[in-house]
Amino acid sequence: MTVRQLRLVVHAEDYEQAVTFFRDALGMPVAESYSGGGGAEVTILDAGRATLELSNTAQIELIDDVEVGRRVAPRFRLALEVEDCESATRTAIEAGATPVAPPTRTPWDSVNARMDAPGTIHLTLFEEPTDPGPA
Repeated sequence: MTVRQLRLVVHAEDYEQAVTFFRDALGMPVAESYSGGGGAEVTILDAGRATLELSNTAQIELIDDVEVGRRVAPRFRLALEVEDCESATRTAIEAGATPVAPPTRTPWDSVNARMDAPGTIHLTLFEEPTDPGPA
């Protein structure tokens, strides 16, 4: 067996706000969307490459300490790589995210910001270090 896709399914009480936030503010294009009986709605957004990051308690505590300074993450946290963490964080907050911690340079040289996003999603936006190329 080979897994072909990772799809995180989120029950968003304020569906329209969550779609608007992730589609418009964070720029995740609509891959598919469907309407069903009784007002059922689903929008599947393209998040680029997906990975499943499994961490033990010590690692979760380390990441929370580095990014926020205290333990805040619930059992699940969505992390999205962005081109410019500072700019993406401003856009996310303007679009309705609640800041938890500002963009912070980590010991592994990424820049990470924490927030609570529409859809009741604890979110990290992260910018990987740029490759300086050959010296």
